[in-house]
Amino acid sequence: MSLDGDQANIVHIDLKEVKGNTNQAFEEDESLQRRSSNLSESSDTAKFKKPYFTVAVNCDTSDQATVGHEAGPYAGMSKDVLIRYSSQLRYKLPREIIFWLIVAATFALVACTITIIALSPKCLDWWQASPIYQIYPRSFKDSDGNGVGDLNGIAEKLDYFVDLNIKAIWLSPVYKSPMKDFGYDVEDFEEIDPIFGTMEEFDNLLENVHNRGLKLIMDFIPNHTSNKHRWFQLSRNRTEKYTDYYVWVDCKHEMNKTTNPNNWVSLFGHSAWQFDEIRGQCYLHQFLKEQPDLNYRNVDVQEEIKNVLRFWLKKGVDGFRVDAIKYLLEAESLRNEPQVNLTQNPNNITSYDELYHDYTATQVGLHDIVRSWKHLLKEFSSEPGRYRFLMTESYDNEDIYKTMMYYGTPIQQEADFPFNFYLIDLYKEMSGNGVFKIVDYWMRNMPSGKWPNWVVGNHDNSRIASRVDANYTNVINMLLLTLLGTPTTYYGEELGMENIIVPEEDIQDPFGKFDPTANRDPQRSPMQWDSSANAGFSTANTTWLNVHPNYATVNVEVEMKQQNSTLTLYRELSFLRQNELPIHRGWMCYIWNDTDVFAYVREQDGLDTVFLVVLNFGNDSTTNLASNVPYLPKEANVRLSTDINNNGNKVQTASVITSAGEGLVLEYRTNNPFHNKAEFKDRCFISEKACYLGTFDILYKNC
Repeated sequence: MSLDGDQANIVHIDLKEVKGNTNQAFEEDESLQRRSSNLSESSDTAKFKKPYFTVAVNCDTSDQATVGHEAGPYAGMSKDVLIRYSSQLRYKLPREIIFWLIVAATFALVACTITIIALSPKCLDWWQASPIYQIYPRSFKDSDGNGVGDLNGIAEKLDYFVDLNIKAIWLSPVYKSPMKDFGYDVEDFEEIDPIFGTMEEFDNLLENVHNRGLKLIMDFIPNHTSNKHRWFQLSRNRTEKYTDYYVWVDCKHEMNKTTNPNNWVSLFGHSAWQFDEIRGQCYLHQFLKEQPDLNYRNVDVQEEIKNVLRFWLKKGVDGFRVDAIKYLLEAESLRNEPQVNLTQNPNNITSYDELYHDYTATQVGLHDIVRSWKHLLKEFSSEPGRYRFLMTESYDNEDIYKTMMYYGTPIQQEADFPFNFYLIDLYKEMSGNGVFKIVDYWMRNMPSGKWPNWVVGNHDNSRIASRVDANYTNVINMLLLTLLGTPTTYYGEELGMENIIVPEEDIQDPFGKFDPTANRDPQRSPMQWDSSANAGFSTANTTWLNVHPNYATVNVEVEMKQQNSTLTLYRELSFLRQNELPIHRGWMCYIWNDTDVFAYVREQDGLDTVFLVVLNFGNDSTTNLASNVPYLPKEANVRLSTDINNNGNKVQTASVITSAGEGLVLEYRTNNPFHNKAEFKDRCFISEKACYLGTFDILYKNC
């Protein structure tokens, strides 16, 4: 090979490392030597075997060559070359840095996740996040034209609840029953009464409910059964374990006259004891004589009831409302109950209200039974998103501490909440002060950390529009949906439905037949869907109860189209409650109450948005909140009003004008909330404190 003068050319040759040389010299590959004789000296296009290394030979006039620097790694390098380069510091160090950065980031992510979980407040469950809507099945929707509502009728109307943003519906009893008390006398806890449909239709309803993201709560009647129930028939015949399934007591029965064991009185009036000819003893019935009380001092009875719960839980029912729970146990002593009027002749006592019920209600051991049910429901709540809910019904009037006991203790939970019926009595003092007293009465007595609920009507009480005044329906619904806690709405109250008039000869209600003044039929009239015959409830010629005459203007179809209707307002309030965190789960602080107005704010730690709710339960009023209440801004925006014309307006807090029955949800911004003020410490309530961190859009507990 020849080189021209001083020209330096780069020649690529295949070399192999000389083994054993400490100076790392290289020699020509043997294969190259064998081929060199066949190569032309002038050829610069010859192709060689792929080199292990590339060296640069600098040819000068003295024919001296020096070895140049090694080139970098190349694609397709062999394993031994790759290993040689990867061990070099300039490649090894970046790898280690990247590795430890990944490890550190992983630990940081895990630590951050654990911290967020540890500091995050408990998410609201489905029974807290939405109103609960009570359906009275006989009156909701008739699908087969027999004049009585049924399960398929309910299934037809499920989209209605989606439109109202209602996530939970509660069914009054649909069990097989002789209907002496319209389903509260159960003949078979595991069958559907034919008047409502079949078990297959119930299963279809439940599936459709869940497919729409809704929850289904069933009425549960554990205190008593029908006298047609298999258990009672076996018990009256003293058949094996069923002998003591009911409360049986010896009593005298001669000449068709019974000498009762004591003075206990049924809620429906007259003696709570009934002589049974077959057994030759008296049995206890705290309701109708066709509704004998179960004996909960018998552990077999307790297990039977648990099996009933299991039956429905396995079907996928989401919870239960427990009826008449305080009557489960009676005093074993059978002692006479004290008279309210000591001068009254004991032989003339026929009404339930004429006695103090010290021995037939809220007895020791009752709460052990409720806790056992809650424990059972927890067994079925392990699946994510399938929490099984329990609420209890107990009218305790001034003995509110008895109602609060159903919340359980910090160690042992019972009901998720007991029904709060106190707002049903708001008609007794219809004023701002009166409503404030009722709300405050519950909140001050409720155990810390528990979740409240509010009921303004049900199947046993007159409708709002008839109990109070139709002009106050909207403001009461606004109260219901803006208070802290879960609202419960009786079907039709979102429309402003009113009681019907039922002549005494047409009374269907068993209680009403005994006492016409206490008839419950008026508030159970058919749901008003549209302006067609029977309000769209049924195609029958006659319905089980008459439809209210105002159905042509007060119905779902009409009110859905009206921007200022009771239904539209209810729907907007429902979405407002869900979408605004302060109303959803924040603080509630009373700031004002007088003869006409009750006002409170809803606040959330970490948010500067505050909602001021001003409700008029009296007469037309102008309230100077700015002067009487510190920390209020001069002006607030009307987010929602019972009068649609006010929506979006600005209100001066020094002069808040409200007419009778008007309600305002005002919105303003501040970093100076009421719940942090010492003077409002006893007027602010929250179930579980949570703070909003806007940077990451999360809630945390430790503010």
